[in-house]
Amino acid sequence: MNRKVRVLVVGLGHMGLSHAKAYRKLDGFEIVGLCSRSILDRTDLPPDLADLPRFSDYATAIEALKPDAVSINTWSDTHAAYAIQAFEAGAHVFVEKPIAETVADAERVVAAARAARRKLVVGYILRHHPSWTKLVELARTLGKPLAMRMNLNQQSIGDAWQWHKDLMQSLSPIVDCGVHYVDIMCQITGAKPLRVHAIGARLTDEIAPDMYNYGQLQVVFDDGSVGWYEAGWGPMISEVAYFVKDIIGPKGAVSITMAEQGSAQDEGAAETASSSMETHTRTSTIRLHHGALKPDGTLARPDQILSMADEPGHDELCEREQAFFLDAILNDRDLSDHMADAVNSLRIVLAADQSIREGRVITLP
Repeated sequence: MNRKVRVLVVGLGHMGLSHAKAYRKLDGFEIVGLCSRSILDRTDLPPDLADLPRFSDYATAIEALKPDAVSINTWSDTHAAYAIQAFEAGAHVFVEKPIAETVADAERVVAAARAARRKLVVGYILRHHPSWTKLVELARTLGKPLAMRMNLNQQSIGDAWQWHKDLMQSLSPIVDCGVHYVDIMCQITGAKPLRVHAIGARLTDEIAPDMYNYGQLQVVFDDGSVGWYEAGWGPMISEVAYFVKDIIGPKGAVSITMAEQGSAQDEGAAETASSSMETHTRTSTIRLHHGALKPDGTLARPDQILSMADEPGHDELCEREQAFFLDAILNDRDLSDHMADAVNSLRIVLAADQSIREGRVITLP
């Protein structure tokens, strides 16, 4: 393909706008249109996007523009249907995580990509983050089995709380955010997940009676490794130890450490540290602990502290994601493992959701 990849951006919320900025920066893309249900009434778009063709109906946009690629950044309940429709129209697809709301739908999306011989990239932003790449690399040196501890609790208030309540109309925090961190666990271990157990709690009456805004999952792998992930959303969530990324093995441990933990909130605050979009991807340092001891029982080596001060911000990470998407299209990259991993991580977090709702351990196929 010698010309630019013509892309339709669908969904112009937090992630959609960030990806649109990336398409504008990358020479290989050309945005040919914007689509969202409320797009015709939007007056807050950046100047370089404001004059682009707008569509409030997805099918109309696909038919009118015939794009080479579609960027799907909508609510998760539309991901599968929109992706399949794009493939059937001959377009490549970037879709924000999760790939779908059910494993069956996720597998249908992958099958549609294969049938159309088009590229499917799922928005696993941490895969493009140098600090997280380093964490995975170091964790693989710790031996087996591994104990993996991760969370991302968000004390969401104001607009962030409304956004989370909207998300919880279809997905719990443990599913929506959990796919990122379960994917990291699977990358580190390279092992097959065997079973999942989870607990959850409904800490507010502002969500549906059958939804919970706090959850924790535990997953066991066939190499003996274990992992847990915890996520909670809402103004009641504690900011103490809200960001834990900790991998422990026979040879030691590696951890992402954050400078701001448990910051006090003032009356009238509009945002908290834990609900900031940048916090979701930013690291401060990586700490590598060596477990070897001297004959006298003292540590044989000091901990190593790796500074991550020059790491990319959220928008730059989105640009890296879209550069990966562009490369896959232009150079016909094999994305079989990428697609399989997206389905696998979704399978695990949905098993956790099932475990919470049914009160039992779920054995994975």
